[in-house]
Order: sequence, then C-alpha cells, then structure tokens
Amino acid sequence: MKKSEVIRKITEIGVVPVVRANSADEAMRVIDAIRAGGVPILEITMTVPGAVKVIEQVADKFGNEVVLGAGTVLDPETARACILAGATFVVSPALNLATIELCQRYSVPVCPGALTPTEVVTAWQAGADFVKVFPCSAMGGASYIKGLKAPLPQIELIPTGGVNLNTAADFIRAGSSALGIGADLVDLKALREGNAAKITESAKQFVQIVKDARTS
Repeated sequence: MKKSEVIRKITEIGVVPVVRANSADEAMRVIDAIRAGGVPILEITMTVPGAVKVIEQVADKFGNEVVLGAGTVLDPETARACILAGATFVVSPALNLATIELCQRYSVPVCPGALTPTEVVTAWQAGADFVKVFPCSAMGGASYIKGLKAPLPQIELIPTGGVNLNTAADFIRAGSSALGIGADLVDLKALREGNAAKITESAKQFVQIVKDARTS
C-alpha cells in the first residue's frame, strides 16, 4: 500500500484503534471485531507479546484489506523490523528524530508523539506525517487540540489519551485529523467474556461520530 493511500485512509476513517492485547491470538480476535465495525485500520503496539510476529501474521492474513500500524515504537531499529514485517505506518509515544528519518527512507507514514508546541513543531519539521498528541487528556483534551491548531493549522494532529464516545466529537471539531483510541474501543474484558460484538459496535459508533462531527 502506497504512503499516500495509507495517509488518505487514516484521515478518511479518522479512527486508529490501539491494540494492546496479551497474545497474538487475542490480537487477531480484536482485529476481526474492529474490522467488522467498519474500521480497516489498527495499530499493534510493541507491548503485545511477540508484536513484530503478530504484525507479520496480520499482514499475511489481511494484506491490503487493512492499514496496519506498529505502535509504541521507540527507536529506528524497531521501526525497521516492523516495516519489514508488514507495518504500513509507525506510531510512537515520543519524539525520536532517527525514527522519523528511517520511516522517510522507507516511504512509510510516521506519527511520533509530542505534547508541547515546541515538540509538535519539531516533529512536523522533521518530516512527521501526523503528530500524536499524547497524553492529550493530561493537557485538557479537545480544548488543547483547539489551542494547538489555532497557530499551527497546517499540522495534522492525532490526539491519544482521553478519547472516548463522549469526547470524540469534540476532538474532531477541535481540528483533529484522526483519533487514537485504546481501551475505550479495544475492550479486552468484553473480548475475554465472549462479547466481541461490543468492540464491533463501538467501532461503528466511533466511525459515525467522526462523520457527524466533520459535517456539523
């Protein structure tokens, strides 16, 4: 999948589920539930046991049916391993310039983490395709995104932390390009209780909220 297509898909759907499962099997079941809800995007974090292998398995199974990301990537070595395994975008909770450079070399979209205006601008100037504002809830949530977008309208922001069904619309209206959503979408408790349908329903709701907020 070309870089431009990955960026377009993330922006179009506006929902990036953050998968922090305890096993490859659990991750696969989460992915199936998310896809059933109309979200062909997922970010598998490096905190998942054997995460790189999971990325490889997902890439082999779904191919271009999903936009497959690697999350919690802290260095260029890990980014490279994930890309070679099949990741089509890379996300980090922090700003590592060498990781951005590596992703540019492979023509893979990168979304480094930043919090302060200086970090956000530094990430963007270094070549970030999106900037993950994390932990956004600690800075006031949607109001902080609105505050950043006022002087920095050209920077594509993806808030993570504090995004749920009640706040998602506010984040979109504040100017977010997409939303990073963890436990409020990827409900592992529900999955383990045999209620994967809850994840599917949440995915549908988030997609609809994004659509509605963009037209309101």
